[in-house]
Amino acid sequence: MNGPSKSAEENVRLDKWLWAARFYKTRAIARQAIEGGKVRCEGIRTKPGKTVEIGMTIRLQQGDRERTVIVEGVRNDRRPAPEAQLLYRETEESIRLREELAAERKSRSAHWPPASRPTKKQRREIRKFREK
Repeated sequence: MNGPSKSAEENVRLDKWLWAARFYKTRAIARQAIEGGKVRCEGIRTKPGKTVEIGMTIRLQQGDRERTVIVEGVRNDRRPAPEAQLLYRETEESIRLREELAAERKSRSAHWPPASRPTKKQRREIRKFREK
């Protein structure tokens, strides 16, 4: 071989890394998230083929949750969750915000009654109200 060569694990696409780190269930879903602007590298919208490097900051949105992680390892394949968690470190601010939102959601959901169909009596009251 001529000169230093990089192994396959040093050149990993962003969509593949997100899949390997278990943020998304498939590479296709990871690709859609990146193309949809839900994933940003170093604060900049990027493409799925971007090469992931150690120390890179990635912010990703999954539903109403937002995470900011720092890449600590690069892998080309999907491993069990405990191994995948070694590929990144979530920032303290991200953890704090996520916990605050979780507590807010938990307190908010306790006030609403469970979704169910109205009883016969409630339907009569609704009908009366509409007729007025």
